[in-house]
Amino acid sequence: MPENFQFAYPYVALLAPLPFLVYWLLPAIKNRSSALIYPYFERTAIVSKQKPKKASHIKKRNGFAWVAMYLIWLLLLVAMASPELVGKPERKIKTSRNFLILADLSFSMANKDWVIDSQPVTRWQAVKDIMQDFIVRRKSDRMGLVFFASNAYIQAPFTSDLETVRTMLDEADVGMAGQMTNIGKAIVKGMDMFERDTIESKVMLLLTDGVDSGMDILPLDAANMAKNDSTIIYTVGIGDPGNSSADLDERTLSEISNLTGGKYFRAKDAEELEGIYAELEKLEPIEYEEESFIPKTLLYYYPLGSALALALTLVLLSNMILIFRRLRKN
Repeated sequence: MPENFQFAYPYVALLAPLPFLVYWLLPAIKNRSSALIYPYFERTAIVSKQKPKKASHIKKRNGFAWVAMYLIWLLLLVAMASPELVGKPERKIKTSRNFLILADLSFSMANKDWVIDSQPVTRWQAVKDIMQDFIVRRKSDRMGLVFFASNAYIQAPFTSDLETVRTMLDEADVGMAGQMTNIGKAIVKGMDMFERDTIESKVMLLLTDGVDSGMDILPLDAANMAKNDSTIIYTVGIGDPGNSSADLDERTLSEISNLTGGKYFRAKDAEELEGIYAELEKLEPIEYEEESFIPKTLLYYYPLGSALALALTLVLLSNMILIFRRLRKN
């Protein structure tokens, strides 16, 4: 990426002539020396042919010292002006929504009645495979995972690191949260996660293939809590309720979604589930709230370091000259 050199505060250059103004406008500092006064001082001076020195004098600096000190001043001004390399403006996606997935891990999700690539797979394996692509596409959302069965557990707290969410999803398996299906407890766990966060836009996706068997809180009571907190819940029923071996409470799932402003979907196979995710992307489109970001590389420490090095060199040279003069006198 090409970068341009610039000063963040170019007006600092107006301070460059300040040392000359101080030199011209302020009086010079006079160094006073001790004096011995005694009778016939002037006559003694005439006889000895020595010219009396003044009680005070202005210490003179050589030209090299003046040039070095002014160069230090200029280097400090360059550092204060903050030189920097500026790249092209970039667009950074700003997180706009919390999207929470509530996934059923009860034993019924282990039924091997779905097909992917002509191979029979469990319902949970099919859900995982299709859900991973869905997660990656939610680039502007902070996503979280809650797995539930008899109990509800947070597998991944809200994060914008979607690769981590995918990994946590891939590591989960049926039976981790118990045997039964507790939908109400899962929704309440999701509400607890939302309460700890500051983003106001909140969406849940509830996937289950069973009937609520919890006694702590009913699903519709939990849905009312979500409604009062402006949380939208989309529900997905896994399986075919027309099948005698299926156990799916579509009525409750539909009421949960209607109550919270969401929508109910039924997925009988992997193809239908993939279509549901595509429909969800239309209902909850990815919101790219972008903010401008300009990459900058600060360079102020180069002139600042040079000024310090030059000042240290000047001090060392001055001390060496003083030492050399004293040695010559001795």
